[in-house]
Amino acid sequence: MVTLAQRIEELRTARGLSRPAAAAALGFPKGAFEKFETGRQTPTKDQQEKMANYFGVSLFYLRGESSDPTRQEDWMSGAVPQDEPVHVPTPAPRKAQPSAQPQGTVMDSVLSSKQVQDLLRSIVLDTLRSPEGQELIAKAVHRELLKQK
Repeated sequence: MVTLAQRIEELRTARGLSRPAAAAALGFPKGAFEKFETGRQTPTKDQQEKMANYFGVSLFYLRGESSDPTRQEDWMSGAVPQDEPVHVPTPAPRKAQPSAQPQGTVMDSVLSSKQVQDLLRSIVLDTLRSPEGQELIAKAVHRELLKQK
């Protein structure tokens, strides 16, 4: 798995920028990129967002959590045409099957854990607070307002 430090160096060199030039372009201290790329310092959340925007990648890609550099707004803008309503199919009702085994899966028991629920809530809220998440929310609200007219 790629680390944040490796991804920063990869993106900077792909742009053909020196460390001081990249720091100057983003308004960071002169030695910031050296510290980020050597792992001596982790960029703040704001610094990570600035870098992701500057390099045109998602935060997930920058952090090494994804191998897809596509930003969410880029991915979503092509997913649904702006003028067409979104159709979400409703699942067919499932027939109950008698079983001697208890109902529920391992995933049900994992998701019922308070720790997992808190972690998922935190991840979703962080994602929605990100610039990409805010833009997705704005697009969804805009679509809903268009539907109501």
